[in-house]
Amino acid sequence: MKGKLIGGGIVAIALVFGAVVYYTQEYYYYEPVPADAPAAAITLTEQDGATRDRLAISGFEGIDASSSPLRYRACFHTDLTPDQATARYQPYPDPTPLIGPKWFECYDAKTIGTDLEQGRATAFLSHHDIHPGVDRVVALYPDGRAYVWHQLNDEAEK
Repeated sequence: MKGKLIGGGIVAIALVFGAVVYYTQEYYYYEPVPADAPAAAITLTEQDGATRDRLAISGFEGIDASSSPLRYRACFHTDLTPDQATARYQPYPDPTPLIGPKWFECYDAKTIGTDLEQGRATAFLSHHDIHPGVDRVVALYPDGRAYVWHQLNDEAEK
């Protein structure tokens, strides 16, 4: 009888621990980014690599967390098309959108990644080393939708 009690206690503790880990990863650390916050200022890096231009955007929705520089995600609209941007701004060589929390519904990393691979969206460098070893990447769609995330760069591995 004591074995069942101990086993049940272990299972209960594991379930509580799992629920706490899930909550912290999915909700606890994230905070909304207000549209007028400095983190909501979306830029693209020009071909020269030294100049960043601020984009005119609308409908900004963003989240961030102080626990990791990789937790930044945002969605917005812009009048800049991928064709216009390609002529002026640096394309991002290996964009890999990172999965965000399920409740942040405007951002779907799998869809964005597939669209980038199939040419339905184009990725550009927003800010190299926005944090040490981390780049901000912007994906633009022809219809004006745009998404932003932070991604490790080559310097992160050093």
